[in-house]
Amino acid sequence: MFEEASEVFDNMFKGSFPLTFIVFIPAVLILVSPSPTEAAHEFTVYRMQQYDLQGQAYGTRNAMLNTEARTIEADVLSRRCVLMRLAEFSFDKFQEALRQSAGAVVIILPQNMSMMPQDVIQQQFMEIEPELLATETIVPVYFALEDDELLSIHEQTHSASVSQGTSSAAEVLLHTATANGFQMVTSGAQSKAISDWSITSLEGKLTGLGGEDLPTIVIVAHYDSFGVAPWLSYGADSNGSGVAALLELARLFSKLYTYKRTHAGYNIMFFVSGGGKFNYQGTKRWLEDNLDHTDSSLLQDNVAFVLCLDTLGGNDDSLYLHVSKPPKEATPQHAFLKELETVTSSRFPEVKFSMVHKKINLAEDMLAWEHERFGIRRLPAFTVSRLESHRNSLRTTIMDMRSQVDIQKLCRNTKIIAEALARVIYNLTEKGAPEDLQIFTEQMQLQENQLSSVLDWLTAQPRAAQLVDKDSILISTLEYYMNRYLKDVKRHYVKADKRDPEFLFYDQLKQTMNAYRVKPAIFDLLLALCIAAYLGLTYLIAQNFGFFYNLMRRITLKQKQH
Repeated sequence: MFEEASEVFDNMFKGSFPLTFIVFIPAVLILVSPSPTEAAHEFTVYRMQQYDLQGQAYGTRNAMLNTEARTIEADVLSRRCVLMRLAEFSFDKFQEALRQSAGAVVIILPQNMSMMPQDVIQQQFMEIEPELLATETIVPVYFALEDDELLSIHEQTHSASVSQGTSSAAEVLLHTATANGFQMVTSGAQSKAISDWSITSLEGKLTGLGGEDLPTIVIVAHYDSFGVAPWLSYGADSNGSGVAALLELARLFSKLYTYKRTHAGYNIMFFVSGGGKFNYQGTKRWLEDNLDHTDSSLLQDNVAFVLCLDTLGGNDDSLYLHVSKPPKEATPQHAFLKELETVTSSRFPEVKFSMVHKKINLAEDMLAWEHERFGIRRLPAFTVSRLESHRNSLRTTIMDMRSQVDIQKLCRNTKIIAEALARVIYNLTEKGAPEDLQIFTEQMQLQENQLSSVLDWLTAQPRAAQLVDKDSILISTLEYYMNRYLKDVKRHYVKADKRDPEFLFYDQLKQTMNAYRVKPAIFDLLLALCIAAYLGLTYLIAQNFGFFYNLMRRITLKQKQH
């Protein structure tokens, strides 16, 4: 009887096995396969600079990213996205990632960088930024602001990377097969050149008493910021402080020029230039327009001097006048130098003022200071700054934020410049005025609150040249502000030559990145092996059902007998 039952079951399984095989496989795949890939986190990333300047390429050349995440501790970085927090970042580690042909680098920055210790900012990042930009690479380099999810992703990726280097081969294989990984994917397209980008500059003037033939003083400040990532470049001190000081000077002297009694015999021209961080392209074109392409301009004949303002809001007590040629005696520029010395020594003895002489080096790709653009055109010019050297890393860093500017020091430095200018314009020293005479007092005094408000507004958005187009709210607001105090406010545009561009910008500087939680590729292989083994075992049992049935029957009978 048992043999007959066995034969019936055996025939039944043999006859229905093809159907069972066809139905069973999809069921197994559905039940045991990993769940569909799910988005672990979506966050905004900011790409490193990509631009060409005078035929030289700078920054990263790629924007696409679709690769698995690793940290720098992993043994293999090839074709991986390397995640690094700012605290563990160094240029050597960055170079190591490039040497191993990493697929991308994502640097995670603190959410509030202004709260970081100054030594960390100075030593671990600000000094590295110029080196990063000098290293042209095809590897996409992104920056992201940390949050809890991103820190968790970094921590999990870090643990997986460390375990690979400290465990045995079997442990590594098991961990690799079971651990969760993260696939980093950007949602944007590949970057491309923006061929018709316009850099916008603004000019306005105060006409002196006596007409256009009077000597002209030009006050200049560039408004754009610069850093390793354009969307993170707020440029509070360099050069938001310079623009804020220029606008305050425009307000003060417009009041003096309103009344006939204080209307001086100087024209004052104010120029807010664009493209300052790209070798002062806005200033270069403005000079060409005024000196080469027009017959009537305040810059044509009688320029007393050009005063450039750059980085005036730090918390130190130094002030420097940077010159390409030492001013000659009995010239307006020499008079301004002496008046600066007079004002600082008599009114602000805590300020250490000195002149720094540096010749223009035309062999360099980048000019040191904005006044050198004027010096090349033989116009007497200098730059006032709190920085002793043009190579100071503060001028080219994303760490230059509003919290780094001491508004009281900016107000003091602006007042020194205003008082010295007024003494030159009204020739007060020659007239025997006391050295400690205060001109801007009471209703005419500097307004610290207004300086602070202007600086807050300037640093409320990144001002990288690639982000400020001619229709930008920044340009419109600057124009409106200048129109309140100055006459004949005009815009000036500069576009790169299409055949031989001096500068070239690229898009895709800000993107959305998704971190997808995925299993590694070896997991699919092991899963396939397990499914194959399971199906093989099932097939073996089905083919030999009678044998297994009898075996189980004998085992059961023996257990009953005992």
